[in-house]
Amino acid sequence: MQWIFLGVAILMEVIATSTLKASNNFTRLIPSIIVVCGYALSFYLFSFALKSIPLGIAYAIWAGLGIVLVSFTGLVIYKQHLDFPALLGIAFIITGVVVIRLFSNTTGK
Repeated sequence: MQWIFLGVAILMEVIATSTLKASNNFTRLIPSIIVVCGYALSFYLFSFALKSIPLGIAYAIWAGLGIVLVSFTGLVIYKQHLDFPALLGIAFIITGVVVIRLFSNTTGK
């Protein structure tokens, strides 16, 4: 169940971060509300994930997947293109998350 909490927490953080640009420095009400509520829910759910997933592992997965998903959101929604070094770095991040999840004995499998 903690992995579900972590996954939804990451999704909420990605939504909040992606909407941050649309909030225009918190001058637009609806995007600003989405940002604040998204981050609040994200941290709340992340705290439940930490009941059985070690902090360092959970945060590495959170940060890694967050970077990948926010980059993809920037590409799709904001038309922000990624160059080869950025794509290569994202591939390394994905590889790192997969290695942690599949091979680490500290992930609380």
